[in-house]
Amino acid sequence: MSLKKINIVVIGATGYVGLDLIYFLSKHPNIKIKYLCAQKNIGKSINFFDKRIKKKLPPISRISNIIWNNIDLVFLSLPNGEAQKIIKGKINQKNLKFIDLSADFRINPTMFKKWYKLNHKAKNLIKFSKYSISEFVKKDIKAYKIISNPGCYPTSIQLPLFPLIKKNLINLNNITIDSKSGFSGAGKNYKSKFKHNNFDVAIQSYGITKHRHMSELDQELNKITKKKIKYTFSPHLIPTFRGMLSTIHIEVKKNYNAKKILNIIKRFHKKNRFIKIKKLNMAIGTGDVINTNNCEISVCETRFKNKLVIYSAIDNLVKGASGQAIQNMNLLYGFNESAGLI
Repeated sequence: MSLKKINIVVIGATGYVGLDLIYFLSKHPNIKIKYLCAQKNIGKSINFFDKRIKKKLPPISRISNIIWNNIDLVFLSLPNGEAQKIIKGKINQKNLKFIDLSADFRINPTMFKKWYKLNHKAKNLIKFSKYSISEFVKKDIKAYKIISNPGCYPTSIQLPLFPLIKKNLINLNNITIDSKSGFSGAGKNYKSKFKHNNFDVAIQSYGITKHRHMSELDQELNKITKKKIKYTFSPHLIPTFRGMLSTIHIEVKKNYNAKKILNIIKRFHKKNRFIKIKKLNMAIGTGDVINTNNCEISVCETRFKNKLVIYSAIDNLVKGASGQAIQNMNLLYGFNESAGLI
């Protein structure tokens, strides 16, 4: 394991994802946290917001207080449209790299405008960025200055689907994805984003015709194959704070059954320590992945021979955000891939 230490900044420190980032980073042997930035609560200790964080860390400060010439890496956990402004102003800073947890660098500027209704302020920087599901970018992530962390839903969906689409094993015109997420996925202002209020007891569908994460799913799934992919995606909020379960209905091609599909996924993820492939027809949920960077995948038969169900469970705030960001950092700097995460 590398003995190198890097100086980092977390911008957006007091949000749900920011707090998880800081919690894991505070345990990382190769990290020195130099600044924790937020718009409010300047001067307060981060321990005030998250009692899990035991280490003494710098107080919350403004971005304007950062002395940039001794910073190696910036984590940005901000509303969509904000990270691109900061990165644009600091992209020429020598040796400075960025891991962005918003949608700013996930999709091209035209798609960003269409799906997020915002003009991109740093279009020319897209070429310096890499959309990075950790398990898919191990060989080339080091070549990029901006790492774009994927969304939580696309992470849970792509991890099991990627090898099946790549090997042309399923019907690409008949994929149905039903995903359920804890309400933390909507951020600290989740109550203002939805009409219903019974978050602790009610299940709620949303993003009925087009959820924003479909833009990156469209982009990334179509990179795998030249064939047209048709899928339906139905997201739901469930009455739990964190956790995500994606249920993916697929139709396999002739001569493939559940056991073969399971073995193909297992072989693909053989060296990926955070991907846990369960036994055939095993029922899974979010209970075993909460507060971890793991993704559990289960392949299950149905009463129809050619139709299978794949379940994929992650913690939306960890593998779906902060944990994957740290995993990407570990790959970027050649640290132990699991450092800070186990």
